[in-house]
Amino acid sequence: MTVMKFDNVSKVFYTDTSETVAVDKLCFEINKGEFVALIGPSGCGKTTILSLVCGLLAPTDGKVVMNDGAKVGYMLQRDQLFEWRTIQRNVMLGLEIQHIKTKENVDHANMLLEKYGLWEFRNHYPRQISGGMRQRAALIRTLATNPDLLLLDEPFSALDSYLKYQLELELSDTLARFSGPVLWVTHDRGEAWRNCRRVCVMDHGAAEPVMDMETLFHRPGTVSAARLSGCKNYAAAVPEGERVRIPGWGVTLNCGGPVPPEVRVVGIRSHHVRPAAEGENAVPCTVERVVDDVFGTIVLLRPENAAPEAPLLRMELDKADWAALPDRERLTVSIAPADILLLRE
Repeated sequence: MTVMKFDNVSKVFYTDTSETVAVDKLCFEINKGEFVALIGPSGCGKTTILSLVCGLLAPTDGKVVMNDGAKVGYMLQRDQLFEWRTIQRNVMLGLEIQHIKTKENVDHANMLLEKYGLWEFRNHYPRQISGGMRQRAALIRTLATNPDLLLLDEPFSALDSYLKYQLELELSDTLARFSGPVLWVTHDRGEAWRNCRRVCVMDHGAAEPVMDMETLFHRPGTVSAARLSGCKNYAAAVPEGERVRIPGWGVTLNCGGPVPPEVRVVGIRSHHVRPAAEGENAVPCTVERVVDDVFGTIVLLRPENAAPEAPLLRMELDKADWAALPDRERLTVSIAPADILLLRE
């Protein structure tokens, strides 16, 4: 069942001298019980979309369609707990704003605090609990109003990697008890992969068609989607039946099947570039630069027939695999046909 739908939604911000298109003809829907990631770089329009859903902004064109009576819960990037209120009273805040009777308010808040594991901390103040508990309390406060749709606006963006990992586990456990749909805004592809099953890719206000997470990583379709999925290698390409010619590298690669005529770029993930003395899609290269990374080695390669201005080919190997190569100045690499991403611009 569809809970919310974006029907050709656009949002333009005007000044006296210019206009900025923040969201451009957005179309997709969210169904009951599903988690959808809205992913894109900073400034691409993600937070604007949440503001449109909440009614904080009105669309310039199109409309956001909600089920009759559907309530929206919005969790901001920071927990926004009031330091002078106990955890219990922070959770009760939304209920107080809705003028729910005091006794019902307290009983409902206590039920949620017990359900989500914060009952024993109900009389603590935010400064007295951990960051993970604060984030959980903020989510409980959002859930206390019984929303039909939950919006999460980059809930871990300001955290270091270790704390982010801990909070994500806690938040995932909490959300497992929420039966409604979730629209999860993020710029972190790993976070989207771990928590959502469908994704809408944003780029400069425009949205790619909604796809499942497997498609994003294995068949992203466009350069912008491939970049957000973490692909590092790109080169202009010309379709030739079941092959693509890459003029900049001076090579032609077999793709294992018909190449759509609209393909203009190939993408190749760094870990799919592998040393190989011969075989299909073998590309002789010279080593231009070696970067010693934390847990591996990044090797920047120039195909032997590449034009001077052509992009280098990035390969990532385990340190031991790189050290074991007999020649680390010239080597041949290969890319399996199934690992070539065929992309539109």
